[in-house]
Amino acid sequence: MASATPPILPIKDGFSQRRPWAELVDRSAFAKLDSISDATTRLCKNYSYFRVNYLAVIAAVLAFSLLSHPFSLITLAALFAAWGFLYLFKPSDQPLFLFSREFSNKETLGLLVVFSVFVIFLTSVGSVIMSALVVGLAIVAVHGAFRVPEDLFLDDQDSAGASNSLLTFLGATTNNAAASAPAASVANRV
Repeated sequence: MASATPPILPIKDGFSQRRPWAELVDRSAFAKLDSISDATTRLCKNYSYFRVNYLAVIAAVLAFSLLSHPFSLITLAALFAAWGFLYLFKPSDQPLFLFSREFSNKETLGLLVVFSVFVIFLTSVGSVIMSALVVGLAIVAVHGAFRVPEDLFLDDQDSAGASNSLLTFLGATTNNAAASAPAASVANRV
């Protein structure tokens, strides 16, 4: 029996698509915008090329924000610990006993969801996370809009297919409609 090679982990595959940071911050690649449609086009092309880098920037902004707000970090860590110990790593055949009461798995899940909503929306944790995400997305949007995509990597993307585009579904519907039109005309003649 031939040994099969182990599958590549999605995280490792994702990090392999990371572009060089020097290419991301190259100041000579930035230019003024001509219009909103130009900004949208640049943003879509830059997103598909720098996707992993952009996610790393957003994660770094989120990490910095949580480290600068230790109460939110501790609260979020306690929430993750509660989920881990009370639901994820608990054997499914053993019920949870708290305050001399037995809780089923559905009740435990319901309590954890209510506790999560309380922690995220009624404490400062939610506002810290949302503000960090907004700042990270703003940084990505400004970079993507002002960085001029180079033709070198656009040729590679066109040959690889348009599956990495933000608006792929728009192109797919027009291609499907165009492909079905000749078939319909042939069927009408028969």
